[in-house]
Amino acid sequence: MPTWTALSQVSGRDAADTLAELCEDLTPEPVGSGVFEIEDGSDRWEVGIYFTESPDEIGLALLAAAQGANPFVISELPEVDWVAHVRRELTPVEAGRFFVYGSHDEDKVPADAEPLLIEAAMAFGTGHHGTTKGCLEALDRLLSSGWKPGRVADIGCGTAVLAMAAARVLPGTVLASDIDPVAVDVAAANVLANGLDGRVVCIEAVGFDHPMLDDAAPFDLVFANILKQPLIDLAPDMARHVAQQGRAILSGLLVTQAADVIAAYDAAGFDLESQEEIGEWATLVVTRR
Repeated sequence: MPTWTALSQVSGRDAADTLAELCEDLTPEPVGSGVFEIEDGSDRWEVGIYFTESPDEIGLALLAAAQGANPFVISELPEVDWVAHVRRELTPVEAGRFFVYGSHDEDKVPADAEPLLIEAAMAFGTGHHGTTKGCLEALDRLLSSGWKPGRVADIGCGTAVLAMAAARVLPGTVLASDIDPVAVDVAAANVLANGLDGRVVCIEAVGFDHPMLDDAAPFDLVFANILKQPLIDLAPDMARHVAQQGRAILSGLLVTQAADVIAAYDAAGFDLESQEEIGEWATLVVTRR
């Protein structure tokens, strides 16, 4: 089935949300939309609209003009079996003791590794991104130092690969939350596929805003592999939910953004323990004072 994308940019989140909402009334109707912040400090937002029929170019142009947005750039995407393509391109990831793989590479799992099965069809992070790999390596280093956290949470869990990694090597139940209900469903499916049902509990929540997270706090370890601004916004709430001398592993940020995140967590009562870089991506380990 052919797919069309229509992409625009506009200043401000409210204008971006409004534009995406107005596009839903077009004919033919879009099958999806997304609003994404351009992480350069400009407060510019990208609006993506997705169609399975050729979109109304005039209607899109009028809506963009009415919201002060850039004209939509419309593209027709070729029909590609993306799952087969990803399976060909993605090789297993080794991150310390952890081995992230798809079922097509099951025969490559080392006998002494902690295996984490993430299918290529699953969205929200397969372990190949530098941020996910950085978080897994940070966890491996902390464990190798002899540290054994008790209560663990994964905020913005995506596929729940980080929560599952913790559950593989630590006792107790790990809480994995995400703002996106689709991500929560994906995470729950991955937990079942990895035989960790009951060890990882997947919940829909904005940050720590959920009774289960409140009841389980304070946490000894929290993962937050999200984006720069959400990490900064989360810092005060992180301080309320992490135990004294507890740690947070933070990623989803560029190396150039690390200083701002470090400053926000210092103000919230955290000391920087380590900063590791994989390509242009940074992973921070911070300890609550």
